[in-house]
Amino acid sequence: MPTPPDPEQPPPGPVLEPVRVVRLRRFDALAELMREIRPDPVTHEDDTRELPPVPASAPPPSGTPGPSAGPRRATVAAAVVAAALVGFGCALLLPGRQQAAATARPAPPVTTAPPATAPGGPPAPTPSAGPTAPATAPDPDGPGTLRRGDTGPDVADLQQRLLRVPDVYRDGSTSGTYDTTLTEAVARFQLWYGVSGDERGVYGNDTRRALESRTGVGDDS
Repeated sequence: MPTPPDPEQPPPGPVLEPVRVVRLRRFDALAELMREIRPDPVTHEDDTRELPPVPASAPPPSGTPGPSAGPRRATVAAAVVAAALVGFGCALLLPGRQQAAATARPAPPVTTAPPATAPGGPPAPTPSAGPTAPATAPDPDGPGTLRRGDTGPDVADLQQRLLRVPDVYRDGSTSGTYDTTLTEAVARFQLWYGVSGDERGVYGNDTRRALESRTGVGDDS
């Protein structure tokens, strides 16, 4: 009698893989199957209970705002905003009106008070608005300055002094008239002896000191 093979060892030959066949079922068949399992639906009447009635809402406490608090707040906020806008507009218009009133108001006339007079005495004289003599500006070359067009003994003394200086006022006149020839002689003396404090051709203080130092002060001979 042959020995059966060991069940732990697979028989020789090709290995067979399991094949799974999926059979599609229709929904009608599934419904029929459910009816077969549970033919009659079971209703649980005892499980149905009526819910208790909702209790009426209690009025809100005095500290909490009611349903009408929202509209009231909106009304109050709108009133506050309107009042602020009106006040801002009045603040803008008020300075303009004040400025217009100030410019339209005429200035009061200026009145001058009459001069005070002593009791029982004559009225004080009012200052006259007559022409005043213009103040003479001091001569930049000093007082006693002689220039072209002047006449007099001072001019004659200048001519005599210039005649004592060699080649400054050669054959010059001593008529006492400050003419063009004397002007050129004074300018020549200023140039030769370095006198720069006076205007050219003008006998000023600096030229007078330089000429008198060379001809002698008070010497008219």
